This record gives sequence, structure tokens and C-alpha cells, in this order.
Amino acid sequence: MIPAAHWIFALAVAGVLYPYAVYPLLLVLVAALRPRRGPPSDPERWPTVSVLLPARNEEATIAATLERVLAADYPRDRRQIVVVSDASTDRTDQIVRSFADRGVELLRLEQRGGKTAAENAAREHLHGEIVVNTDASVHLDARGLKALVRPFSDPAVGLTSGRDVSVVVRARDSNVGESGYVGYEMWVRDLETRIGTIVGASGCFYAIRKRLHMVLVPEALSRDFAAALVAHEFGMRAVSVPQALCYVPRVRSVRREYPRKVRTMTRGLETLWFKRHLMNPFRHGLFAWLLWSHKLARWLVPWAFAAGGLSLLALAPSETWAVVVLLAGIAALGVAAIGWWWPENKAAPLVPALLAYVISGLFAALVAWIKALSGELNPVWEPTRRHDLNLQI
Repeated sequence: MIPAAHWIFALAVAGVLYPYAVYPLLLVLVAALRPRRGPPSDPERWPTVSVLLPARNEEATIAATLERVLAADYPRDRRQIVVVSDASTDRTDQIVRSFADRGVELLRLEQRGGKTAAENAAREHLHGEIVVNTDASVHLDARGLKALVRPFSDPAVGLTSGRDVSVVVRARDSNVGESGYVGYEMWVRDLETRIGTIVGASGCFYAIRKRLHMVLVPEALSRDFAAALVAHEFGMRAVSVPQALCYVPRVRSVRREYPRKVRTMTRGLETLWFKRHLMNPFRHGLFAWLLWSHKLARWLVPWAFAAGGLSLLALAPSETWAVVVLLAGIAALGVAAIGWWWPENKAAPLVPALLAYVISGLFAALVAWIKALSGELNPVWEPTRRHDLNLQI
């Protein structure tokens, strides 16, 4: 009879491999059976769009961001640009007001409420048929706005999500793992789009039909995640648009990235719980499987690692291979520590940087679970600073 520790270890390995290897493989197989949709064509009349930019103390980047939005290839008479200042205390408001003669509107919130609260507050001020959500610190491709809007010619599409491209801010960067993960995530979303719908949008650049955007999302939740779920509730698809490029300046180190990971995953778990009825496969079929696999299964990976580690400790006294795996894990933690503490202004070695990125993500997920299970809400966000210096695109 196989000891229980062996079963626990096997299940732990399966829990790690399923969301990151088995699930994408299944998507590839299912997508191969589906006919490819042709690229959408330009509409006879481009819909009016409202570009929404929540901002909190973004004086270093907001002017350049607005210049890029204004330079986007889209009919000017069909474009509204609204910046929501979340009680900024720097020169953000003053800079935005200087763009008033070019059609940029400022909505200032006197009390800080967080990103979702800012997006909620702006709803009654938006008059576009499509709402485009973006960030104050990212770089939109000039052709990205039309690319993002074009799929709405299909009435079944309720949301479109741009393609994040992680780019280097400085020539020397210790956080090289972010680029690989972003590329992997975009690939998975493309596969999900081919078989039906994605289950989460890019917070940096996504568009949604106004009537879906008007659905209230509680302030403590993640609107970009919830938006794709709302689209499904309205019987519509959410799709990834590879041509809608959004260049995201990479955070310089894993240490700086870590608080954002904790915050994002905590809000994600809270959002998933709020929309938990969508995980019922008997009512939501394929969508429920996508939601389980892409979101919950990934967030359970740290617990699979913990269970695997405990099972190895139980097996080590009698199994040599368990000792070897434990020692390898300890060694990986040591190498990851090198990547974690590597100076921000120096290029980190590849292996320590990658391990630091992966392992810090696991720890961030564990902390997020603790926060979510304890009922700790995080409506107020501290934007991750992505300085616009020597950007390499």
C-alpha cells in the first residue's frame, strides 16, 4: 500500500503542473478543434470612446501619457479623455488642467478611495459607447486604440483586452522574470480567446461596452478582473487583442514588485469570491472551467508547494529521493535570495532573477490568501512607480 505522504506529494505536483502546463496544453488541443475567426474589419462608423485614466500622484508620467493618448490614431470628434485624480497631493491636477484646451477632462476626488472607487466615480461623466480603461504610467501604441475598438463590430463581444509588453526602463534591470511571465500570460489569453473568452482583462489597457462598465463593482475588488466576469453575465465574450499593444515599463526589482503582487492577488481572490457563482460548471460550463483553471488553480499553487514540502519531510527518513528534492528546494531558495537582494541598478544573473520572481510570487500568493481569508479589504491602492526613463521599446 502506498503511504499517504506519496499521494500527497503526487497531488502537490499535479497542483503545480496543472495550471501552468496541463491547462495551456488542453487549451492548445481545444483550440485546434475550433475554426479560426477572421480578423475584424474597420466599422463603417467608429464608435465614440471614453478613455479613462485613474491617477494618484502621477506628476512624473501623466503629461507624457496624455500626449500619447492624444496622438492615438482615432477620430478626435469621437474621443473623450477623462483623468480621475484620486486625491492627488502633487502637481498631477495642475498638469492635467493644462491639457483642458485639448479636450482632456479632470475629475478630482477630494477623498482618496482607490482605483476602483475612482473608476466608479467617473461612470456618470462618461459619454462614449465604449469605455477604454488605461493607466497613467503606461505607453499606448498609436494604433492600439483602433485595434482595441475594432472587435466591437461583433455584437457578441463585450470586452477587449490589450497585449501587455513588458519593457526595460533602464539598461540594467534586476527584475528580468517579469517579461517572461507577461509573455506567457498573453499567450494563454490568446488561446482562451480562440476557444471562446478570457476570464480577466489587462488592467493597463482594456475596453468595455459602456452598459457593462456601468455595473457597479465594489471598491475593494479588481474591476479589470470583474469586467470580464460581468461580460459573461451579460452573455458576451471577452477577447484578447494582440494588435492593441500597451508597453508597460518594468518595475526595477522583485522587491518593488512584491507589494503589487500581494495587492493584486488579494483583490483578485476577493473578486472571485464575489462572483463565485460563475464557477458552477453545471450552469456556466466552459467558462467555469476557464475560471477554475486560469485563476483559482494558479492561486492554489503555493498551497500545493507547502503540501509537497511537508510530504517530503515525512518521506525523507525513508526515501533518498525525497532528501534530494528537499535539498534542491533549499538550494533554489538560496539562489532566489541572491536575486531578491540583487542591487536594482545592476543587471541580475538570469537564474537568480527568475527564481526570485517565481518564489516571491508564491509567497505573495500565500500572504494574499491570508489577507483575503481574514477579510482584510484593500480598496486604496499605491500605484507602482514605473519611471519613464530611457524606455527601450
